[in-house]
Amino acid sequence: MNNHQVHIIGGGLAGSEAAWQLANAGIRVKLSEMRGSGDMTPAHQTDGLAELVCSNSFRSDDAERNAVGLLHQEMRDLGSLIMAQGDIHKVPAGSALAVDRDGFSDGVTAALAAHPNITIVRERVDALPDEGLAIVATGPLTAPDLADSIGAETGKDALAFFDAIAPIVHFESIDMEKAWFQSRWNKVGPGGSGKDYINCPMTKNEYLAFHQGMLDGEKAEFKEWENVPYFEGCMPIEVMAERGIDTPRYGPMKGVGLDDPKTVCEEFPDGRWPYAVVQLRQDNATGTLWNMVGFQTKLKHGAQVALFRTIPGLENAEFARLGGLHRNTFIRSPELLDPTLRLKSRPNIRFAGQITGCEGYVESSAIGLMAGRFAAAELLGHTLTPPPVETALGALLHHITGGAEVETYQPMNVNFGLMPPIEGRTKKADRKLMYTARARAAFAEWVKAA
Repeated sequence: MNNHQVHIIGGGLAGSEAAWQLANAGIRVKLSEMRGSGDMTPAHQTDGLAELVCSNSFRSDDAERNAVGLLHQEMRDLGSLIMAQGDIHKVPAGSALAVDRDGFSDGVTAALAAHPNITIVRERVDALPDEGLAIVATGPLTAPDLADSIGAETGKDALAFFDAIAPIVHFESIDMEKAWFQSRWNKVGPGGSGKDYINCPMTKNEYLAFHQGMLDGEKAEFKEWENVPYFEGCMPIEVMAERGIDTPRYGPMKGVGLDDPKTVCEEFPDGRWPYAVVQLRQDNATGTLWNMVGFQTKLKHGAQVALFRTIPGLENAEFARLGGLHRNTFIRSPELLDPTLRLKSRPNIRFAGQITGCEGYVESSAIGLMAGRFAAAELLGHTLTPPPVETALGALLHHITGGAEVETYQPMNVNFGLMPPIEGRTKKADRKLMYTARARAAFAEWVKAA
């Protein structure tokens, strides 16, 4: 495609969303994706655009009390392809938005391929473009040659951290005589039933043995990745176990709000809460695959199978995918990017997605959305100011492009802490409502002005 106006490098969530926003603004786009050209990353399994590598969850869809739910709504209001396909391919997950990962990727790929302003090219790009507008959205697994080109241009070493993948279990191999369906506190989300998770309970002795197994299990070693920190939001379960005997039990293995029906008695008519629990969340639309929530891991595959089959209900578990570990890289965005995501040293190039240091599927897509809109405005001769920092989009963008300390910059999920504080003392629940109400008002004004 020789007549494109913007070249997008990377067909993940951010690149796909950026392409969609540009194309809908009437801009001709070339979308380069190396998967499908003979190249593959250590974490991907298909050549589908917007493939979900780790979890299948977009997290909370509550736009009233949760920052990521608010981000969902803002993106929907701006015509997000990622959110539209997420809504089409959602699976039950309580108050969260989780998707059938294959259906979602297929939907995104089909929508982009059908758009007359988008040409998808399966190719590996090894260097930053010398001319023309470009958006680099290659994600945390940027190919080595392009990563070297980015490093040479920025003059800064890329920061890096480990990211781990959770295992996926075949439903038919789960013993439902021991496990049961329930969302925590029976919470019901859109399309859910209050029974959207499978729960595998543990007694104290079972948990202690499991904890020791996490410590003793053989781990994958990556000597060439030494001294790379873990991202706190995607902590391997065994690393969590190393932090303390109860750390997993107060994290992804907490039993609070889950009533084990096998322990129903006069004192506990709905069942007692287990000492610890392993939750599984539906991973595809047919309900045949379930992923182990919070069980990202660097245990070797044999050790995973042996340990996870000690979990009550998973004694005969068959795994569609075992956990894994890969390296994520990101640039020092607060130092290198301007408020519209342009590289200060090469303003024809924008960055988007996880390579900027945002964390999470939705956040990556959101930054892709903004990169596409900023590029479209530039080409169309419009001035598009960044969203107000009181909004979810604006707060996330501000953190990436200048709101964070450069030397301590780390991947960040969207959260209310990125927004200006609400003045005065209020109850926590009321404060969340105040954040979202303020955000919606600011967002509406920004959309009107844009």
